Amino acid sequence: MEDSVGAFVTNGRFRIEGASGGPLAGLTFAAKDLFDVAGRPTGGGNHDWPRHRPLPTRHAWAVQTLLDAGATLVGKTITDEVSLGILGENPFDGTPVNVAAPGRVPGGSSSGSAAAVAAGLCDTALGTDTGGSVRVPASFCGLYGIRPTHGRLDLTGMMAQAPSSDTTGWFARDAETFARVSAVMLGEAIADALPTRLVVAVDAFGLADSETARALRPAVEALSRLIGEVREETLAPPGLAAWARAQRTLQPAEAWQTFREWVDRDNPRLAFGVARGLLQGSMIAESERQWATLVRLEARARVASLLAPGTVACLPTTPFPAPPTGLSLSEQQPLRDRITALTCPGGLTGLAQVSVPAATVGGLPIGLSLLGAPGTDASLVALACAMSRSGRA
Repeated sequence: MEDSVGAFVTNGRFRIEGASGGPLAGLTFAAKDLFDVAGRPTGGGNHDWPRHRPLPTRHAWAVQTLLDAGATLVGKTITDEVSLGILGENPFDGTPVNVAAPGRVPGGSSSGSAAAVAAGLCDTALGTDTGGSVRVPASFCGLYGIRPTHGRLDLTGMMAQAPSSDTTGWFARDAETFARVSAVMLGEAIADALPTRLVVAVDAFGLADSETARALRPAVEALSRLIGEVREETLAPPGLAAWARAQRTLQPAEAWQTFREWVDRDNPRLAFGVARGLLQGSMIAESERQWATLVRLEARARVASLLAPGTVACLPTTPFPAPPTGLSLSEQQPLRDRITALTCPGGLTGLAQVSVPAATVGGLPIGLSLLGAPGTDASLVALACAMSRSGRA
């Protein structure tokens, strides 16, 4: 099928057949260009990244797992440069077209994977999520997407950014495919048992645009009917802005450590925004990192008390639908800050999070996130499927 949306990297269209007879037989998938595919370069969204690096000799764990389950790999997709982005625009490889919101960004950094699934070029696709890189494009492109519990999946063969937050995730257009892929990746059946208590994160809804919060209300009401017991709570008592600041301290500091040797050795070509982010990460003081680490501990204690067994929280995945492409850096920064304020609980606490396509604002898709305690990934997928059956996802 022709890449009509520019989702795949140059020379990134190929086909590797999956095992016959597996649970995903008949499905196709793409892999973000942060995952190793044997015999092909891992580009990382930057043309200098693969230089002086040998070709991988083995598939990444996530790629091999889908192939072993019978899915067929159809290529590698565009990512924000070395995964350091949230909107999905790449100066080297281009910006994939968001068919669900023409003229608007697909979201990043798993931009190509989301765009390919949304356009029907594959049934599912692998992405990565450190600070929101699956959840944001899922929201902007009207897809199901998951950030699994941090540390649950094997990340062998996946290019790192900030290891204390890095995860592998995936996308699907429909709940049935999402559940099939999730069962394989999680190694766990997607049972019908649902959570029994719902927490509506009122501070997160307060950060969203009023149109977004209003558009998501019917989905929250449908979710309430599915679960039964509902209460409103503040997710982050210190403020989601404080949690986001901690995530924006820890993640760039780690990213600098990840890419420092490469920058020092190769002096690579970098877009200004990426170079600026790495430079800022290199200058974060130890006192700031210590403060952010304390905030992370507080955040984890908060969600542990809030999300007792059988409890799930809901919040807008993003505060607004996909912004237009081609905004200036000064216009992008406030948008990034607001997005991070809603995505920070995932990276900061390591929680499982699923984004479901729950509403539209002016015809543009917007996601509702289901947030669960570590290890509740399959339960969240089951809840997303139940929402789909009820007609609210």
